[in-house]
Amino acid sequence: MLALWREDLSFLLTNRIPRGLATRFFGWFSRLENPVVSALSLAAWRLFADLGLDEAKKTRFTSLHDCFIRELKDGARPFARDPHVLASPCDAIVGAAGRVEGTRLFQAKGFPYQLGDLLGGAARDWRDSTYVTLRITSSMYHRFHAPHDLRVERVTYFSGDTWNVNPIALERVERLFCKNERALLECRLADGRPLALVPVAAVLVASIRLHFLDLLLHLDYDGPRAIACDAALARGAEMGWFQHGSTILVFAPKDSTLLPREGQRIRAGEGLLRLPSL
Repeated sequence: MLALWREDLSFLLTNRIPRGLATRFFGWFSRLENPVVSALSLAAWRLFADLGLDEAKKTRFTSLHDCFIRELKDGARPFARDPHVLASPCDAIVGAAGRVEGTRLFQAKGFPYQLGDLLGGAARDWRDSTYVTLRITSSMYHRFHAPHDLRVERVTYFSGDTWNVNPIALERVERLFCKNERALLECRLADGRPLALVPVAAVLVASIRLHFLDLLLHLDYDGPRAIACDAALARGAEMGWFQHGSTILVFAPKDSTLLPREGQRIRAGEGLLRLPSL
């Protein structure tokens, strides 16, 4: 009951305000390197979220932003080595998952949307694929990693809104993922099969950092904006991070099998999908 109350309150507080302005303000505020501001902000964060820092590489943080994008101790997230398993790219709660029905999929039960609205012209490459929604809560580890040995071939940035992406919002705001700022990372596995990751930003979060691009994707860009890329990454290599917490959509080859159940917490590196045989 408390968790539901928090979700409702979060929806009201973050979606009934000027979201873009609030996101820009929070981006500025979170970077203030003042020990008093940092200590009070972290204390308030702990009050509203289950923030655990035992695995963090650092024990002291200069700002909220420093804590948001924290690195973990070496070996804290071992990655599944089975070549037939696609690992989770991030710590998350598993949301809607299944097969894309032609070009239709779901952000939540009863809330369908079209693949073209999410991915633009690339949608045709993902008809009938398998998808998984991974929700990163505010207190989770916010960096994401390569779920398999892969090559990133193109990144398309879509400018957009900054709706909250918690379950309450997904059940109230139609086509939410298609409205928010996001990036499409088109990848290819070592065996030649395609894979796509779609980091979706949210309120207070709206910027995405990718290590293999020498720029920060943020609200001031118009979109869509396609960026050619050729970055080879080994399984488990860090790809980038959100400034806070949000969602990553994974699109995998048709007939891939979901390993965790919907609603289950999963950590980066744990098995997410079993890939079909070639």
